[in-house]
Amino acid sequence: MPRYTLSLMGLDISFKTDATADRVEAAKGLLEERYEDLNKNAGDLSKERLLTFLALSLADDYLENQQKLRSLEEKIGQILEKNPS
Repeated sequence: MPRYTLSLMGLDISFKTDATADRVEAAKGLLEERYEDLNKNAGDLSKERLLTFLALSLADDYLENQQKLRSLEEKIGQILEKNPS
């Protein structure tokens, strides 16, 4: 399992994951982009508060995407029931 060491939002972090380097870089890029957006609009908030808002934002996105996935799976199931092979 590859080990990664990143500097992310001023914090150094090391971890192991099965994710590819491209996925790790994409995740890092997303976090940095969202963090910068929050930081621009947040005024004078501590890093801890900004990271908390970032975590809440990502959790909300995840939950919304899970709901969309469930809805699509239900629609696909209904289509398959109407049109059996």
